[in-house]
Amino acid sequence: MAQGRRHLTITTVVDAEECAVLRVAGELDVHAERQFLDESGAVIAAGHRFLVLDLTALRFCDSRGLNCLLALEWLCRRMNGRLLLASLGVRVLHVLLVTRAVDALACFPTVGHALAAVPEEIRPAWPPGGTTPADGDGSDSSRSSRNGAAENSGNGASENRGPGIDGSGTGTKSRATDAYRSHGQGPTQRDGRGSTAP
Repeated sequence: MAQGRRHLTITTVVDAEECAVLRVAGELDVHAERQFLDESGAVIAAGHRFLVLDLTALRFCDSRGLNCLLALEWLCRRMNGRLLLASLGVRVLHVLLVTRAVDALACFPTVGHALAAVPEEIRPAWPPGGTTPADGDGSDSSRSSRNGAAENSGNGASENRGPGIDGSGTGTKSRATDAYRSHGQGPTQRDGRGSTAP
């Protein structure tokens, strides 16, 4: 699904029956709006009601891009699923915080944490190939989420008490969001170019 040298690239990382993980890179603005909605919307229409977006390499997101994210959330909700955003860079997170969209979208420090909010019966293995990461970034979240244990390595990550990160079954908000708000506590923030933000 990667798109050559376009303004925005969307790559399918995991394609399970009802859940997909997409890596979004580049800039999500008016120029990429149609492409983003067409490609990600097609993934949801194919039956992936839980959609995880890895935004590590998303360098920029403006109000049009934010509208795209909210539209995807609406589509997933219509199918009794959820849009889950992972690894937001400081610039993208800033847009969500300023517009208060962070309260409407589920944000997580890693893809593994986001997948922990997916119901266990449809949760795909992470990372792809089933190899456990050696750096302990919380990516292998399925183990602790099965027993409801906290996914906490001292970085302010969320507590898992069921399908929803907040324990309500909706996954609307997590302590990861609070860690992001503090900009200096919690997971290291990256600006989408691989450099650590101040």
